[in-house]
Amino acid sequence: MDLSNLKPAEGSIKKEKRIGRGQGSGHGGTSTRGHKGAKSRSGYSKKLGYEGGQMSLVRRVPKFGFKNFNRVEYKGINLDTLQQLSEKKNILVMGVDTLIEAGFISKRDKVKILGRGELKAKLEITAHAFSATAKKAIEDLGGIANTL
Repeated sequence: MDLSNLKPAEGSIKKEKRIGRGQGSGHGGTSTRGHKGAKSRSGYSKKLGYEGGQMSLVRRVPKFGFKNFNRVEYKGINLDTLQQLSEKKNILVMGVDTLIEAGFISKRDKVKILGRGELKAKLEITAHAFSATAKKAIEDLGGIANTL
């Protein structure tokens, strides 16, 4: 075996079906589209969600609820996570930038500090929002909770 006589396996390569190139091609005339009807015409495209006249899924399934477009989504970070981060990197002043660098949030996320876990260090934390328990826990240790 050498590179000069490589070829694909037998039957793996098929000839392209050249449609609408005369009767001699075997695909002339109606160009494999059959006779008449919408599907035989140029420019035909089926409507999105069309199910052949059957009531479409969108119309069969009932509507419910609503999506509040004024809702603000926060990424929750707990106190125990902040404690681990401060121990690991020896940080006493934490902001959104610190959390981005640590990989907890992405650039556009809004942060809410939540009260799960125990905080031992006196930290100065800056975030978009704080839960009542988290704010109390931070301030009880003499730390500062700054809201952006």
